[in-house]
Amino acid sequence: MRSERRILGIDEAGRGPVIGPMVIAGVLFRAETIPELVSIGVKDSKKLTPRARERLLGKILEISEGSHVRVISAAEIDELRKTKSLNQVEAEEMAEIIKRSLPDEVHLGSVDVDEKRFGAEIMRLSGFDRTIRSVHHAEDKFPAVAAASIVAKTTRDRVIGELRAEYGDFGSGYPSDPRTRAFVSNALVKGDCTPIIRASWKTVAGLKGPQLS
Repeated sequence: MRSERRILGIDEAGRGPVIGPMVIAGVLFRAETIPELVSIGVKDSKKLTPRARERLLGKILEISEGSHVRVISAAEIDELRKTKSLNQVEAEEMAEIIKRSLPDEVHLGSVDVDEKRFGAEIMRLSGFDRTIRSVHHAEDKFPAVAAASIVAKTTRDRVIGELRAEYGDFGSGYPSDPRTRAFVSNALVKGDCTPIIRASWKTVAGLKGPQLS
């Protein structure tokens, strides 16, 4: 007999970069199909090669009961951060995915140092009155979250590929990458903070002075 209990895994990709979007994905599964995710090799997207993520993406979507993906551009992140923290932005987006998915149980990674507080905030925003498992490193603990991480990461990688084709090589997009910092610094020197740069990041403020050598 098929179980009707449905589990929603939620995860994000691209929270930290100074360039490009943040992607939040929610993927819904019947509880009885969760072991199948493990059997096909689903795990935290950061532990998989791009080719492996692409290979698993189609299988994940075939097993799932549906998915919702939100691509939040750099410009939109800057606008939202005028009135909210990034944690608040993520909490609200996750809550919307829960409302649209109608799960029986939710598994997600806490972006707050206080896991229970984040879970309670998601519950308040979504009106969800069932189980929310909000923990750190959820991708390693819940297969549904690992699956969502693959969907989010693959989606973001595709967008980043399109942005590189349009704007040139900006490195990894992370603040610690010298190539990324040089790209941002050069854009600022030209007076052109392109829409793919998160202008609200401290990295940008720090590069508004002399250009890096």
